[in-house]
Amino acid sequence: MTARVGVVTFPGTLDDRDSQRAVRIAGLEAVPLWHRDKDLHQVDAVVLPGGFSYGDYLRAGAISRFSPVMESIIEQAKAGMPVLGICNGFQILTETHLLPGAMLRNDHLHFVCRDQKLRVENTHTAWTANFAQGQEIHIPLKNIDGQFVADERTIDELEAEGRVVFRYLDVNPNGSLRDIAGITNATGNVVGLMPHPEHAVDPLVGTGGSDGLGFFTSILRKLVKA
Repeated sequence: MTARVGVVTFPGTLDDRDSQRAVRIAGLEAVPLWHRDKDLHQVDAVVLPGGFSYGDYLRAGAISRFSPVMESIIEQAKAGMPVLGICNGFQILTETHLLPGAMLRNDHLHFVCRDQKLRVENTHTAWTANFAQGQEIHIPLKNIDGQFVADERTIDELEAEGRVVFRYLDVNPNGSLRDIAGITNATGNVVGLMPHPEHAVDPLVGTGGSDGLGFFTSILRKLVKA
């Protein structure tokens, strides 16, 4: 049976179809999940895609955190189900406290859209096993609330425990502390990042071509082994 990956749609989500396509290209079954539905339809993993859920009212991801589907996702994530939060999905994960820290407005106060160079810092998560340690990849980035912040103790803990998964190279596009582009929880099943790997799964598109496909083949490898 093909492993099933749920992709959540909230009001204001933009990249759900792109995420579904990336899941399918990797050889997985993409299962659409609606924000008002608590039923996860027996998926094996979940992607929270990018966009501007609920118009980013209050704070980016602050209202989505209380969607019925998130109750089920939080419960299952704590039980070990793999969850990937991309851009707005990362913001939602910090609001749920599945990941630490917070996302603030970019330090230059402008929306940024660019191909971004990253370094892979942790290959021991459910979403990064098919990368090489220290590998440099190009992934599209588009955000205005992309500045990752946390108190110094939390940042030090993330660094000491190897939970910084991706780091910006060459340019820090949003002022994130210590150039952090993505992090994981302590068990490695929950990963959040600001760049958009679902936009880098085709060798004909963008600087990084298919650099983002590794996220989705990594979860395929994880689920097939399970």
